[in-house]
Amino acid sequence: MNVNSIGKAALVAFVLALPAAGSAQAQTANPASGIVTVRSAYSVPETIARIRKDVADKGIMWFSEVDQQQLAANAGIKLRPSTLLTFGNPPLGTLFISANPLAGLDWPVRVLVFEDAGGQVYAAYTDFGYIARRHDVSGAEAESFTKASGVIASITSSVR
Repeated sequence: MNVNSIGKAALVAFVLALPAAGSAQAQTANPASGIVTVRSAYSVPETIARIRKDVADKGIMWFSEVDQQQLAANAGIKLRPSTLLTFGNPPLGTLFISANPLAGLDWPVRVLVFEDAGGQVYAAYTDFGYIARRHDVSGAEAESFTKASGVIASITSSVR
């Protein structure tokens, strides 16, 4: 399905058809920060590959992959694996930004894939409902933020 070419009604149908988000152990949300952390069952490279594939399969535009560990190494600093992924649906993103230009601070979608000190890999992102509240977006635009939350939850479910 190409999210870039579907209307709002189709996006609603797509989000309503998404699988359940998963167990509480596999996903945690921090209401104070809006950050959702999903425990991955895979290595950092495999987690990134699975997310990239799911994004492509959904017809969502891929923007960038920033290897923060490599950037740190280039600066002579040791860092555990950490990669920032950015992607999104420009027609949907512009709805957010047109509702409040400051929402552009949270667009495009960002997912951080990282490994903790114990070797566990996670994918983390900011919940779009939180972003809507942060930028005081309400009405139809806020509904789009909620739908986007379902899409990102679906994408990150590919790494469980």
